[in-house]
Amino acid sequence: MARWGHIRAVVTVGLAAFLLPLAPVLAEPAYVPLVRDYVEKRIRPMVETPLVLKAIAEQNAKFGDVSEMDMRVLDETYRSEVDQHHLQMVKLLLDNSISHYLKAEQDASQGVLIEFFVTDSHGLNVGQSTITADFWQGDEEKYLQTFANGSREIFIDRAERNESTQNLETQASFVVMDEENRPIGVAIITIAIDAL
Repeated sequence: MARWGHIRAVVTVGLAAFLLPLAPVLAEPAYVPLVRDYVEKRIRPMVETPLVLKAIAEQNAKFGDVSEMDMRVLDETYRSEVDQHHLQMVKLLLDNSISHYLKAEQDASQGVLIEFFVTDSHGLNVGQSTITADFWQGDEEKYLQTFANGSREIFIDRAERNESTQNLETQASFVVMDEENRPIGVAIITIAIDAL
């Protein structure tokens, strides 16, 4: 009996060794390395400029002790303005120098960048190339998967087809570091994968 048990074990191990290489490997989607490379080579240098770092630092100082309730009120005000096309808060944000810079970089991307914005350490927008859906990103994956959990990795979201443009798009985000290598905010871009 023991001999048959031994043979069964050898056959099982042999079958497992034979079949395991054929098991599907959970590989990342093909667009992920392309997006990661684009972010590292093109976007990170755009963000690590004195203009961007200074703007984020200034907003961090301004909103240093802001409460979550206050952030939610700011976000609701912003979203209400967008919904009602009464863009007072939105216009102030779009008219600042960092937003002009991000818009120029988006325009120069030859259709790759659909949206480009940066937040402070709370996830509140500091500058943006276009009107974003909301002002506070602190409760979303783009912030939670980067700044909130201390990750230095680029978070690349699942790609989706934009119904109006038919572009395959994804969003990528990463923590912005200051000159002393301290985390100060998050950079977020929406990329047209087909244009890469």
